[in-house]
Amino acid sequence: MEMRIFGRSGMQVSLLGFGCGGVGGLMVRGAPADQDKAVARALEVGVNYFDTAVQYGNGESEKNLGRVLATLKPANAVVGTKVRLPSADFGRIAAAVAESLDASLQRLRMERVDIFHLHNAITSAGGGETLSVQQVLGEVVPAFQKLRTQGKTRFLGITAVGDTPALRQVIDAGEFDSAQVSYNMLNPSAAVPLPDGYPAQDYGRLFEHTQAAGVGVVGIRVLAAGALSGVAERHPVASAPPEPIGSALSYEADLARARRQMPLVTEGFAGSLAEAAVRFAITHPAMGTILVGMATPEQFEQALAAVQKGPLPRAALDRLAELQRGFAGEAR
Repeated sequence: MEMRIFGRSGMQVSLLGFGCGGVGGLMVRGAPADQDKAVARALEVGVNYFDTAVQYGNGESEKNLGRVLATLKPANAVVGTKVRLPSADFGRIAAAVAESLDASLQRLRMERVDIFHLHNAITSAGGGETLSVQQVLGEVVPAFQKLRTQGKTRFLGITAVGDTPALRQVIDAGEFDSAQVSYNMLNPSAAVPLPDGYPAQDYGRLFEHTQAAGVGVVGIRVLAAGALSGVAERHPVASAPPEPIGSALSYEADLARARRQMPLVTEGFAGSLAEAAVRFAITHPAMGTILVGMATPEQFEQALAAVQKGPLPRAALDRLAELQRGFAGEAR
């Protein structure tokens, strides 16, 4: 397994991470035996980053990951979890953050996590369930730093969802060590300029900002929540199609555009659309680790095989860019 240095943290993380989210569902609704098998296999092949959150199954993902890791006792597992603050707690951010991490640590059976990510969307002015840049830098950061001083987390992170200017501002501030960035074949804008009229959020080459600030990147929505499999059917353990992040305004639109990228398979660049998507996500040097949600141990094996084939070749990337230009001007 290829290991990459995770930003300025100096940590080495596996290029393929282990997503414990609710979309794939294995660590939320899967059979315990399948959970045990998949995590053990991941550790065996060199995967060391495990990503969970309170919101994944209302704590079930953390409980299940904690149970499996307590049994296997790996020496080098890197674990990240998250806090999403409800707007009702915006008046007590420090206390709410501390309470959330303490509860996560209890479920994980750990004294500390390696990365603690803010899960809220970040916008310039805040409002609704989003946090403003001022709230993040002025209140969340000190709360996170206190938890780091207490030894409950090693590194601080954000989930890079919200307004692009706000995300840039928070990353440029240099307070966070990690950013979870949406990057996939439907929206490559964290790395490259989008064609005019492209139907997706423009992340404005966010990777240039993470690299300049020494922020490690966790690639999320690599398969666009399953749309980039090109298959509408979902495994019983998986969630219903969730709301897209950064791409189309509906999962159905993502799936339709994903299917229009099938020439990558029919022309021999990849064995499947999902393989192409995984290999696309690891092509950029800013990427530290990618998360691939899974419903079964077999789906982990498929992601592993794709990563082991390496990044897509230049000819495939050129063909993909040609296909993406065909989306320009369409309704999002």
